[in-house]
Amino acid sequence: MPFPRSSGILLHPTSFPSRFGIGDLGDEAYGFIDFLAASRQRLWQILPLGPTGYGNSPYMCYSAMAGNPLLISPDRLQADGWLSESDLADLPEFPLDRVDFALVEPLKISLLRKACQNFKAKASPEQQQAFQDFCDSKAYWLDDYALFMSFKSTFDGASWNTWEPELVQRDRAALEKWRLRLTGEIFFRKFMQFEFFRQWDALKQYANDRGIQIIGDIPIYVAHDSADVWAHPEIFCLDQKTGEPASMAGVPPDYFSATGQLWGNPVYLWNRMEKTGFEWWIERFRSLLAYVDIIRIDHFRGFESFWSVRKGETTAMKGKWIPAKGQALLETVREKLGTLPIIAEDLGIITPEVEALRDMFDLPGMKILQFAFGSGPDNSYLPFNFYTRNCVVYPGTHDNDTTVGWFGQLSENDRNGVLAYLGEVKSWGIHWDLIQLAMSSVANQAIVALQDVLGLDTEARMNTPSKAEGNWDWRYRPDSLTEEITHRLKMMTETYGRAAK
Repeated sequence: MPFPRSSGILLHPTSFPSRFGIGDLGDEAYGFIDFLAASRQRLWQILPLGPTGYGNSPYMCYSAMAGNPLLISPDRLQADGWLSESDLADLPEFPLDRVDFALVEPLKISLLRKACQNFKAKASPEQQQAFQDFCDSKAYWLDDYALFMSFKSTFDGASWNTWEPELVQRDRAALEKWRLRLTGEIFFRKFMQFEFFRQWDALKQYANDRGIQIIGDIPIYVAHDSADVWAHPEIFCLDQKTGEPASMAGVPPDYFSATGQLWGNPVYLWNRMEKTGFEWWIERFRSLLAYVDIIRIDHFRGFESFWSVRKGETTAMKGKWIPAKGQALLETVREKLGTLPIIAEDLGIITPEVEALRDMFDLPGMKILQFAFGSGPDNSYLPFNFYTRNCVVYPGTHDNDTTVGWFGQLSENDRNGVLAYLGEVKSWGIHWDLIQLAMSSVANQAIVALQDVLGLDTEARMNTPSKAEGNWDWRYRPDSLTEEITHRLKMMTETYGRAAK
């Protein structure tokens, strides 16, 4: 569905400043919403909010529907009486510009365990009922997730397919025995989800009250080592003996990687999913819409056909395209949930069939300005080639270098091509030139990464595809969102008709 002309900022919550070493849902999150409102933005785009595993990638989570406990604000827990001032004293000295996940996680989990114990001991009947109502409303995924994470904790993080055979096969009697044994840990896992969604709901309401909608991100695939695959193995392509992915997802060689991207996620068994009425997907969309306003489908291309790489390959070069059931899925979603506010991430190798599927449901695609230069005037990412207003334009996404970093690493010939198009780099810097180019385009939405608003170089890049470590850890400093930046962004937003009427 087309969206009104507007603009917004791409920023993941882990990137907020915080004395706890990682962005959270406390005061700085509300301050960021105030910045969006003051600069007349109407959209805030985030990455997936799930609990991350190895590598800390929000695209490889332990659950497609749970929230990341590391985003819970200890200050909010103190305000609610679940932590004391002394609990938050003597914190480690965290880096200002990065998330040190190895230092952050044990601290945050320790504080959350204290909060959980205090909740158990002090919660009023009304608070206990609110917790129970939450657990009941999220039971479809929460029961499996809480048990899964309790097993992960008990078995030192081992992948589910290496657990005891009766647990791998989900033997009912064995699961019930373990549920009794792990009652306390299961409660803790549910408590963290209760607090995450309570804090997130309050922040989302604060944003919505100020005219700001949140764009959430739904990765087409889920991690193999996740509650989803463990609880629903019948809809994934798995080796029946080992439980490992028999066919892995990825993309063939492209702009980002000469050997392609081998993600390692198991691909779906689409025919089996269709026989269930796409139940898991319906619940996934329903869960996400409970805490975002608009959904960006990452790797939308995989709904038409997907790149499948057989087990044992170490790169994505040897794979094949296999048709998917995206049309049937989206028709079922529309029937069950109504017309959804969806953005299709249609980057990479896009065929006429993918475009037809996108256009069949009137979904806006994406335009990346960093891809627009170097291949002549027919490049579809050049703004004068946008054939429809129903699209979202970005200078760059979380997978791109920052605009300053990108421009600085261009060859002299390519840099001259950019300058020929822009006329010149103005005194405000190349980042504002591309922001202006995005804002002035016909695209209904313009989304800008906060790193570009701040004019940061490559060291602030959020992710480098195919790089296993060192991603997802950038944070901005508390004094970054200055009045000058707010004013410039506000004026540009108003000038190009993207502010609310």
